[in-house]
Amino acid sequence: MLKKLEEKIHLEIPLTKYMQIKIDKMDETSFYTSAPLLPNINDKGTGFAGSLGTLVTISAWSLCYLKAKELGFDNCMIAIIKSDISYRAPVTKDMICQTLIPSEEQLHLLENKLKDEKSGSIKIESKIIQDDKICVEFKGVYVIKIL
Repeated sequence: MLKKLEEKIHLEIPLTKYMQIKIDKMDETSFYTSAPLLPNINDKGTGFAGSLGTLVTISAWSLCYLKAKELGFDNCMIAIIKSDISYRAPVTKDMICQTLIPSEEQLHLLENKLKDEKSGSIKIESKIIQDDKICVEFKGVYVIKIL
């Protein structure tokens, strides 16, 4: 499923292919993506803010996509409606993004909204970590609509 998702974002969002975003893995608490520094570098030799912002935003969107599928909603539209990004420290190595999986309670509330109203929203948090330090912190609200 993760490889198919990577192919989907590369096909439907060409920037992600240029950035070389990879869908790496998912465990019980987190979803991980990455991108190499070189195609995402700025004039200072660090991660370009636009690339960093894209990685955290796409990672959170991808987690929404996977969770909607897990809940049985295959035909839906997902869009970000609000976000907040903090750039805390420069990224000087390949970018590793950790996106936190929402709690079972949050996912259950989303599932009920989607069943009852054909639309629901969920908050997702991502961060780019380098050498055990949070360099970029992201909080986004995504709306999911059943088509």
